[in-house]
Amino acid sequence: MISPRMPTNLLLARTISPVSNGCAATASPSSPSVAARPRRSPSGLQSVTGRGKFPLAAITLDDYLPMRSTEVKNWTSTDDITSLRLITAVKTPYLPDGRFDLEAYDSLINMQIEGGAEGVIVGGTTGEGHLMSWDEHIMLIGHTVNCFGSRIKVIGNTGSNSTREAVHATEQGFAVGMHAALHINPYYGKTSTEGMISHFEAVLPMGPTIIYNVPSRSAQDIPPEVIVAISGYTNMAGVKECIGHERIKHYADKGITIWSGNDDECHDSRWKYGATGVISVTSNLVPGLMHSLMYKGENAMLNEKLLPLMKWLFCQPNPIALNTSLAQLGVARPVFRLPYVPLPLEKRTEFVRIVEAIGRGNFVGQKEVRVLDDDDFVLISRY
Repeated sequence: MISPRMPTNLLLARTISPVSNGCAATASPSSPSVAARPRRSPSGLQSVTGRGKFPLAAITLDDYLPMRSTEVKNWTSTDDITSLRLITAVKTPYLPDGRFDLEAYDSLINMQIEGGAEGVIVGGTTGEGHLMSWDEHIMLIGHTVNCFGSRIKVIGNTGSNSTREAVHATEQGFAVGMHAALHINPYYGKTSTEGMISHFEAVLPMGPTIIYNVPSRSAQDIPPEVIVAISGYTNMAGVKECIGHERIKHYADKGITIWSGNDDECHDSRWKYGATGVISVTSNLVPGLMHSLMYKGENAMLNEKLLPLMKWLFCQPNPIALNTSLAQLGVARPVFRLPYVPLPLEKRTEFVRIVEAIGRGNFVGQKEVRVLDDDDFVLISRY
């Protein structure tokens, strides 16, 4: 077919449907169900994610085949991800010059494994992926896989508000062995509902994927129609949902795997509203107790015991309190990459009281919890 909008010597490429993924008559393992059919854009063209056409002179079909391999070490299935109940959004510790403190990081991951965490989010908001270069980001994912990939599922945060960046980072993350990817909707600049679907469809063919909905950070809710539209992809593992119980129940009733993104709601989300589990900040500090909260049935007493800690951790934007607390526990050096700065003295003092109330033995690390002075903290603006 000749495009009426282009010179007649340029031919439009044939449509790449999400079922064939560009390969004739053969469905890829990551393709959506037949029900997840491509939708037409307002222009009437379909993109290379199953939503438009482009001229062969500029783009060939092979340019948009996912860069994936079924022979990757630690390859995992989507079902291996949907079964996880406790996933820790892990902290990234730093050396005084601002580089990664891999010794402290490895120790923290080991404590997560020993405490019962089944997966870790590497380079998420809690891990300050937004303060990393992509080289640092992919290196840390690869390091985590190499050291711990046989003992815990490694979920790399390779999302971006740029689809191009998200695609490239996700290709690299799976190439270095991560088990799954975490993807947020395009933030700040935002996009339409159709744009969100196209964005997620661009990364879903690469491997197991968790979608992250956190409007307080992205400034845009991912509406249910987006999740339903992409739920047919076999690589769609589920959603980390921060809207609350009713949204979680809505998805659970449809058979979509959901993790609570709110620690202070995760007990009830798990046991009363159908959530599979939680992707947690609090488990950085008390992985064993969070494992009990997700595995050992309703436990209102334990939940109430942990609520003061959970609320304290979010008294300022995450990960400020977590960074402060791990320094006070002696698990990480008191080094902050700006723009994060430690909590004020009164909050640091409050944390010591919370640790004493819950019991020091339930927290990570072996050192006595301390109230650090302002001068103990190192703030890094260049690294």
